[in-house]
Amino acid sequence: MSDEGYEMQYVQEAFDTNWIAPLGNNVNKFEQEFCDKIDSQAALALSSGTSAMHLALKADGVGVGDIVFCQSLTFAASVNPVIYQNATPVFIDSDYKTWNMFPEVLEEAFEKYTPKAVIVVHLYGLSADMDRILEICNKYNVSVIEDAAESLGSYYKDKHTGTLGDYGVYSFNGNKIITTSGGGMLVSNKEERIEKARFWASQARDKARHYEHSELGYNYRLSNVLAGIGRGQLKVLDKRVEKKKYIFEYYKKELSDLPGVQFMPINEWNTPNYWLSCMLLTGEVRPLDVIEALEEESIEARPLWKPMHLQPYYKEYDFIGEGVSDELFKNGVCLPSDTKMTDEDLERVIGIIKSLW
Repeated sequence: MSDEGYEMQYVQEAFDTNWIAPLGNNVNKFEQEFCDKIDSQAALALSSGTSAMHLALKADGVGVGDIVFCQSLTFAASVNPVIYQNATPVFIDSDYKTWNMFPEVLEEAFEKYTPKAVIVVHLYGLSADMDRILEICNKYNVSVIEDAAESLGSYYKDKHTGTLGDYGVYSFNGNKIITTSGGGMLVSNKEERIEKARFWASQARDKARHYEHSELGYNYRLSNVLAGIGRGQLKVLDKRVEKKKYIFEYYKKELSDLPGVQFMPINEWNTPNYWLSCMLLTGEVRPLDVIEALEEESIEARPLWKPMHLQPYYKEYDFIGEGVSDELFKNGVCLPSDTKMTDEDLERVIGIIKSLW
């Protein structure tokens, strides 16, 4: 059998063996195969990337009153678990070089606060400047949690994103480069912390004949059925990355010469998965012009993430930076990037966009 089509085989196996619950061969194998793929010591398959972030914070000892530095330019799931732990987020600006956490601003934040952990995001598959960020965090002996929800298949230098810090968080939501429809993974080389998170994720049930609970637990484990989908999807990850790169380079070749167009940055140490093809528009044509023009043809495009420090819920929390993330949000647009897109689909999108100039 080729790498295509394994999902149904593994799902059928779950039904044939009557292992439908959040445990079973597919769950165990998915965790091991995931570790093998990204070169991590331990992995925990969970119901979402959000639950993985929550358990990463809990495993790191983040609790009431703690400060957590969080990248502001991201999706809310990167930050909401900080609130779950009754901790306080402090938002860190991005830079134009990476679109991710700005190391100079991170250093500035350490002069003002003493955080328990730092959450860095690899936005749209673009890796952050991890050597510099790790250098700063190691100086202050602070843990690093990598939100690699959008960057499975991306490398920082020769290492998979999500494996450079203390914990890595991945998402298999329906829009990610591989999907289990809903699901996530927590990875770490701290195997004892992963085992503790496994205990919490299974309702923190103590070893006893009866149901005994000495700690607060959660219903966070991934089902054996969805893990089967994940095993099959993992086999096509490299092909998905290859197609995503093709789409990005197609757009860049056709659109980068237009006035005011700049594509997302690819640094020499970054091998991205090109999860979404994104560009900045700084001329007369604005992101909303592109979004609405495509929308009229029933084609979806979206703005970049709205920074967390601009969100109504988080407006009272501190933000450190000069507003680079604000500018990225104001000028950014995510283009259609589905791996099923044909050259004809790409040409249609490109034609609509070019018509605006």
